[in-house]
Amino acid sequence: MPTVHIVGAGCGDPDLITVKGKELLDRAHVLVYAGSLVNPELVAGCPAAEKFDSWGMHLEEMTDIMITAAREGKTVVRLHSGDPALYGAIIEQVDILRDAGIGVVRVPGVSSFFGAAASLGIQYTLKGVSESVIITRPAGTTLDEDRIAEFSGLGQTLVIFLGTGHMEKIFEQVRCPPETPAAIVYHATWPDEKIVRGTVADIVGKARAAGIEKTALIIIGDVVNPDGPSYTNSHLYE
Repeated sequence: MPTVHIVGAGCGDPDLITVKGKELLDRAHVLVYAGSLVNPELVAGCPAAEKFDSWGMHLEEMTDIMITAAREGKTVVRLHSGDPALYGAIIEQVDILRDAGIGVVRVPGVSSFFGAAASLGIQYTLKGVSESVIITRPAGTTLDEDRIAEFSGLGQTLVIFLGTGHMEKIFEQVRCPPETPAAIVYHATWPDEKIVRGTVADIVGKARAAGIEKTALIIIGDVVNPDGPSYTNSHLYE
């Protein structure tokens, strides 16, 4: 069956792509990649491939490229940023490909969600601090209503994607105490990564002063405490 490989590029550092993902890039005949969201080193690393930047393409335009190439027996890679399972908008592509008789293989990637935790040196779930992590996004062009106010009152780690342009509105909704630790991570694991730490009360001003306007994650919760949260040892070490 003709096949398209949907590959997660990782969150920025080109070394964070999986071995399987890199092997597919090495032998790709056609590469459709997610514009500036993907490290250009990965795109340059497959010089034999015919390359298409999907930025600005209509859905049908990019899937037509993949369908045609797959039917010609070529190795086709659709390269997404991070892990395509998180805000990757891949299901629309998958449905069109499958309707055209094209098989789809997904290769996970390292999400910026994990890259940010590594850069901050934190653990999202920590016994005695937060047993859950909530991943969400704010309302905007493609979402009429969000649940940030509700989620922020649960006392768990909250990670907000796609919210940098709406930080002021987001933190107006947040219900946890103003002294709750918060962090903004811009371009996690990229060479120009920026990390801003603060509290619910002051993080927006600090982030704006640092010039952060887009492409950042918002993390709220006691696990972000720069002094180290007061946790309980896992039962593994008791």
